[in-house]
Amino acid sequence: MKHYRSGATGALLDEYERVLSELEAAIEGISDRELVAVADPMTEDANCRSIQTVLAHVVASGFSYAIYIRALYGDIVERPKKVLRATSDEYRHDLDRVLAFTIETFATIQDAELERFDAEHKIAARWGQLYDIEQMMEHAIVHVMRHRRQIEKFLVSLRSKNDNG
Repeated sequence: MKHYRSGATGALLDEYERVLSELEAAIEGISDRELVAVADPMTEDANCRSIQTVLAHVVASGFSYAIYIRALYGDIVERPKKVLRATSDEYRHDLDRVLAFTIETFATIQDAELERFDAEHKIAARWGQLYDIEQMMEHAIVHVMRHRRQIEKFLVSLRSKNDNG
């Protein structure tokens, strides 16, 4: 039986856990060769060339979202650097660490703190967008979903190339 966390913060964490779990399932069994293969040679985005670069980006971003939230409360944490891992299992472990760090981030955040309308209680993301905590987590959730889809498409492409010679 599934255990659901309580309240709005619980709902955000449950959904984040779900999408991270879906990403972990999508990368389970990826060969080391598939992980590092260039799947999109035409992209100008270095984060989107291979499954490896996408996962390194997702992990680093996952930590960054929680760090942005912590910074609202004066907790300054250094953002981890992107790490190119050799196996999908290592990334699965990293995704578990992202979830644990995010859950820890929310340990004292109350539902009433999620939605803020005044700029002084917003997160100024490095890409210029202002978010409250709820919006940042919604962004984090969709970010994982979009990259899971991208990885699934990469796998289809890589595996069809292998099947065709």
